[in-house]
Amino acid sequence: MTVASAADRSSASQRLLDLATGKVRRAADGWHAVLRIGAVDHRVWSKEPPVLGASYAAELPFDGDFEARAYAARRLWRAMNGRTPGPALHQLSKQRRERLSAAIRALDAHSSGGSYRIIAEALFGKRRIPDRAWKTHDLRNRTIRLVQGGLALMLGGYRKLLRPERRDE
Repeated sequence: MTVASAADRSSASQRLLDLATGKVRRAADGWHAVLRIGAVDHRVWSKEPPVLGASYAAELPFDGDFEARAYAARRLWRAMNGRTPGPALHQLSKQRRERLSAAIRALDAHSSGGSYRIIAEALFGKRRIPDRAWKTHDLRNRTIRLVQGGLALMLGGYRKLLRPERRDE
């Protein structure tokens, strides 16, 4: 977001949000703010620090993320005007959320030095883990895949969660 020019401000139907009222933090790439409007958190980014009383305009580059940015900007505009923002661009299924949670737990245990057997006992319960034939058991392979999935998330794969699956690719 950028501070709107005088011409943009004069044509605005209402005063835009004051970014300083949200949770604002400075980062290496600029300023990040979380604005809560109703029950929805809206995240905005600005190159410059927020200015009290300023009006803002959204800049949407025509890049690979344009569709998601335009959708988010529209949701913010709707919320600012007292309308329901509508659904998020994409939502993870319950099954996917549970798998991601298990992958992060598995990664945490693995990073702390836990063996695959100990991780599997924590995730699936000790009763489901066989005393024998562990090396070929289905839950061992599943635990290894969860740890690998957690490592992939840690190494940058989490960014894929922010973008919906593209059907045209």
